[in-house]
Amino acid sequence: MTSQWQYQVRFDVRDSATAESVRRELRDPALAPLVDILVEHRAALKCQYDAFAEYVAAAEEHGIEKYPLYQWTKETIENPAKKEKYLKSFTLYVDDREVYAKEIADALEADLQPLAISGLITRISKYDTNPANNPQSPRRPRERS
Repeated sequence: MTSQWQYQVRFDVRDSATAESVRRELRDPALAPLVDILVEHRAALKCQYDAFAEYVAAAEEHGIEKYPLYQWTKETIENPAKKEKYLKSFTLYVDDREVYAKEIADALEADLQPLAISGLITRISKYDTNPANNPQSPRRPRERS
């Protein structure tokens, strides 16, 4: 039976230098196993920090009132500790899709496991689109009267 939910795989790398190599697509031989997995699964990755920064830029260009997560996202990328965290975190897109079938996510997750064992990746996460499993958008602070 096919799941009604779509899935997404994310992973974190071990350190800032590795993250920079991944973000800049440098030809680091240590990244060859990751590149092979991406090619095999027709996957591309996106740094979470870069995605957040693009969201903030789009909101500022098109009007922040149309972007409900603007304030939270802007505060996140401006916080040095969170910036460091999200610079090491990557989302996998498959065939240019942000979410995909469970079978695809499971296969990606399985193929990434050896990289977690070797220490290149420190954490692998699989998320689904079921609203019950996902945090709600941060509430806007109440205005004081």
